Amino acid sequence: MLELAVKTLVAYLLGSLMGALILGAFRGVDIRTQGSGNAGGTNALRTQGKAFALGVIVIDVAKGWFAAAILPALALPGLAADPALARDWLAVACAMAATAGHVWPVWFEFRGGKGAATVIGVILGIAPTLLPALLGVWLLVVMITGFVGLGTMLGVAALPVAILLRSPADPALLAFAVVIAAFVVYTHRSNIQRMLAGNENRARKLWLVGRLRARAG
Repeated sequence: MLELAVKTLVAYLLGSLMGALILGAFRGVDIRTQGSGNAGGTNALRTQGKAFALGVIVIDVAKGWFAAAILPALALPGLAADPALARDWLAVACAMAATAGHVWPVWFEFRGGKGAATVIGVILGIAPTLLPALLGVWLLVVMITGFVGLGTMLGVAALPVAILLRSPADPALLAFAVVIAAFVVYTHRSNIQRMLAGNENRARKLWLVGRLRARAG
C-alpha cells in the first residue's frame, strides 16, 4: 500500500506541472486569463500561436507518458516494491493521478486544463495500441462537427469499446477507460454547455463539412 500511495502522489505532482503555465511564465502570460481560460493546448494555440501550443502539448503528453509507463516500475529511494500490488493496477492508478494533477494542479492554485493531452500521454504509456481508435474518432468528429471538445469526449469514450472488442479484455485497462471517459466528459462540461447554447468555437481548418457547405453555398 505504501508503494501505491507514494507513486500515485508522485504521479499527481508530476501531472501538476502544467505545460501552458510553465511556458507562460517564461513569456510573462497566464493563458487562464485569455481566450477560453483553459490552460491547455487548444487555448494555447488560439492565444499564443503554434510554437507555444506545440511546447505545451509535448510537456503535457510527456508527463502523462512518464507517469504511466516509467513511474510504476521506477525504484524510488527508500521505497520497496510491494509484491502484492499488481503492476497493471499501479500503472492505472498513476495514470489517473497524473490526469487529475493536470486538471487540479497543486502548483497552480488547482486551476489547470481539461486533461486531453495528458490522457493521450497516459494511454501512450499503458496501451499505445488504443491511440489509433481515440485519434481516429477525434479526427472524424472534428471533421464532421468542427468541435474539438466533442471530438475529445467521443474519442476517449471510444476506448472502452475498443478494449471490449479485444479478447480477452484487460480488467484494469477497461476500468481505467471507463473512468477516464467519464472524467473527460466532466472536465468538458463547459464545452457541452456552449454547444447547447450555440456559441462553441469550431476548428474551422479541420471542419471539412463546414468547408464543403461553404463551397456548395
